[in-house]
Amino acid sequence: MTSRLGLTAAAVVLVALVPGATPANGAKPAAVGKDGLAKLRLLRPGPGNPRNSEGDFVQLKDGSLLFVYTHFTGGGGDHSAAHLAGRLSRDSGRTWTGKDTIVVPNEGKRNVMSVSLLRLRSGQIALFYLRKNSTEDCRPYMRVSTDEAKTWSAPRLCIDPVGYNVLNNDRVVQLDSGRLVLPVSRHGGPGQKWSAAGEISCWLSDDRGKTWRQSRTVLNKRTERRRVVLQEPGVVALTDGRLMMFMRTTMGSQYLSYSSDRGGTWTPAKPSAIRSPCSPASIERIPTTGDLLLVWNDHSKIAPALRGKRTPFTVAISSDEGKTWRNVRTIEDDPGGWYCYTAVQFVSGRVLLGHCAGQRKTGGLNVTQITSFPVAWLYR
Repeated sequence: MTSRLGLTAAAVVLVALVPGATPANGAKPAAVGKDGLAKLRLLRPGPGNPRNSEGDFVQLKDGSLLFVYTHFTGGGGDHSAAHLAGRLSRDSGRTWTGKDTIVVPNEGKRNVMSVSLLRLRSGQIALFYLRKNSTEDCRPYMRVSTDEAKTWSAPRLCIDPVGYNVLNNDRVVQLDSGRLVLPVSRHGGPGQKWSAAGEISCWLSDDRGKTWRQSRTVLNKRTERRRVVLQEPGVVALTDGRLMMFMRTTMGSQYLSYSSDRGGTWTPAKPSAIRSPCSPASIERIPTTGDLLLVWNDHSKIAPALRGKRTPFTVAISSDEGKTWRNVRTIEDDPGGWYCYTAVQFVSGRVLLGHCAGQRKTGGLNVTQITSFPVAWLYR
């Protein structure tokens, strides 16, 4: 085992998510609305730490929550130096530890970033992240914890061919069969020019991450009639056994593709009714109701001046497996806001969202906000 979380009860400093309290990291007290909507700018930039972003949650067996995110130290860009840091909550996300603990040091030539945490069917916890060495070499690695995130195994490479592969935060899923699915967008490799148009595929493992293989279908601008730019895919399992893949595009909406063989092959990507800028969406199933939750920047009625911007920040639900979406709720609507790269967690009848919430003029990705609300709010 190589990396240690190392938090004890005596070391915990709580960051309050209630009105009137003073958080340990200097953030303003969270505003709690009448509908139970709570917001906290948990991770703000500071000296030597210009950006905090792209994290994920996992609930530990003692009921506490672990949030691991990308802590930048060498600048605010995607290629700047960064390590993975963790915070804990012992009260379902209402308060959080006020100091970071390093979970994975910067083992890449550029950085490590984009965390996915997953409770495996075996009971172990898997940690996935990108190790970025260059604009030609960015690949996901996997570590496993058998002691509730106290220590982690040595890193295991998930994609052997060298290339610039993007695996967003909170994207890895495990199917009922045990198969692990990594939705990845490849943007170039050794001797190749970096391309904004991604080659979309899924990397699959049926042996708990020991070996990986690529899906037979690769979606890219050459396979799509409109030569659409596809990026940053995510996957959700549907009740009929299919998988639905959603991708950000430059075409004004999320594009969708479906697999009937657990990720081996995929249908051509098609535009959906999910209007959005070129910004990642998140779709996960609500455990208590069985409906799908969508988190995205809703551009169905956007003002011309805000086209292409990652605002507003909205949620909606689907009771028909993503065919239609209803009960749209706006969480943030600041015209200068930058809301994206969302992690979703369900705990104690509430939804927790860990997402970027910076300002375009001062760094859209540099602030991570924890937003929470009751699941029931989605149905009112």
